[in-house]
Amino acid sequence: MTKRENMMAIFEGRQPEYYGDFMDALHFVTDPVAAHNVVPKDGKMHKDLWGTEFMWMPGAPGPHPVVNESNAVIKDIERWQDFVTAPDLSRLDWSEAVELEKQVDRKEEFAACFCSGGLFERSHHLMGMEEALMNYLLYPDEMGELLRLIADFKIAFIKDAAKHIKPDVIFYHDDWGTKISLFLPPDVWRKLIKPLHTEIIKTAHDCGILFIHHADCYCTPLVADMVEMGVDIWQGVIPQNDILEIQRVTGGKLALIGGVDGPRIDVDTATEEDIRAEVRRVVDTYCPAGRFYPGIANGVLYIERNFEIFLDEMKKYGRQWALDHPVK
Repeated sequence: MTKRENMMAIFEGRQPEYYGDFMDALHFVTDPVAAHNVVPKDGKMHKDLWGTEFMWMPGAPGPHPVVNESNAVIKDIERWQDFVTAPDLSRLDWSEAVELEKQVDRKEEFAACFCSGGLFERSHHLMGMEEALMNYLLYPDEMGELLRLIADFKIAFIKDAAKHIKPDVIFYHDDWGTKISLFLPPDVWRKLIKPLHTEIIKTAHDCGILFIHHADCYCTPLVADMVEMGVDIWQGVIPQNDILEIQRVTGGKLALIGGVDGPRIDVDTATEEDIRAEVRRVVDTYCPAGRFYPGIANGVLYIERNFEIFLDEMKKYGRQWALDHPVK
């Protein structure tokens, strides 16, 4: 099997040659939105297409929005239209993305688009996290209008991506919680986020694209909603979620990527046996239910020696487990 065929076998409940991370089969094609929003690792402020300032400090794992009273795009939610407009997708040049797409061997891998800054994340990128959380509760109508604007941009982007490069996968990024709780009360999330997110997912499906939702956080209360919205795969399932209960509640309708307690084994004190045992724990515990891809929520361990041990055990144990536990 190719990597793509193996991952689709797990997704479809068929016998794979090995169990591993679905992300290993993705070939990301840099689209013009992603290209514009690249943040250099220079510790300086850089604006994205929406006007939000991001910074990537040298040595940090990734860029972060830096939003305060002086640089927030939206300074008054009751007048949000005065401060923000959606980026003009019609002005973007897809020619480089088209050439990059031609380099993808689609028999071996999936062509993927990275779609960052989902509805919730974009809302707090525009005004700051504290302001956003208060506005969701105090000004739900205005926040709903803003989310409509963001959703329309996402829908238009997916349609453009389908037109120009025909990706197999949209990797959509929207963290809805911390390691222990959701950011929003579930009823607020269901009223404001869920309907629009459903439209975004439907757009991807209408274009023949798989929808992977990244949220490396606690989302257990929302997993039935994920199924209803049509999420194909949830990537970033940290072990602080009750994964066995999620598998029971969703009844195999939601494929999962994650399970590995990355922070616990990404420390100098982690022994080789600690790392290999964590791989075996995840595979033994969660793969029996099917449609599960063992992996690290953020995709990597930052201590190189630990990551090499992890990858070695995953390669060996994931293949042996598939041989020892044939799908019936």
